[in-house]
Amino acid sequence: MAYVRQPYHPGYFQKGSEILKPAGDKSVTFMAVPLVIDSLDFACNAEVRRGKIAIARFQRLQDYLVNDSGELGYTVTGAVDANGRPVLRVDIQSVVSLRCQRCLEELEHVLDIHTELLLAQNEQELKSLDEDEFVDCILAQPEMDVLLLIEDEIILALPVSPRHEQDGCMPGGREDGKAIREASPFAALAALKKTH
Repeated sequence: MAYVRQPYHPGYFQKGSEILKPAGDKSVTFMAVPLVIDSLDFACNAEVRRGKIAIARFQRLQDYLVNDSGELGYTVTGAVDANGRPVLRVDIQSVVSLRCQRCLEELEHVLDIHTELLLAQNEQELKSLDEDEFVDCILAQPEMDVLLLIEDEIILALPVSPRHEQDGCMPGGREDGKAIREASPFAALAALKKTH
């Protein structure tokens, strides 16, 4: 994954339609602009960032959604694992609206994501760690965009072919059980999962 720094205003957050300077705990924010961290320092210092983000903020995620209403809660925690390696723990909770690939109607999907990402300090270490299928790893960055990190984890956690529970499809929907693959953005999701 590549994380690119974007222009931002350190220390500001959004509450409703206003952008405000935080008072007190600056780790809790309503993100209106990218939050950038030095990932290795963040992990080694056991820092924590948590807050809420409007789902509409995630541009790439919109390709998978029926609508962009609502918000999600997130916590990003830095730590050192039992082997002394720096990690980021990402926790995300929300409900998003997907398109059922059976009836093509709206489907509410619960997000409850808990991911531990090992931080590789260089490309060689990343390549070595990637060979372990049981380890999720990313390249450490001195300027890592947390918004992009959260968005990547959401996209990777989405079902490739979301469907209502049995007998849960809306009347009048598709009865043959076949998604319109050509029009489905989930083909792109499958490709993303293969390259992660």
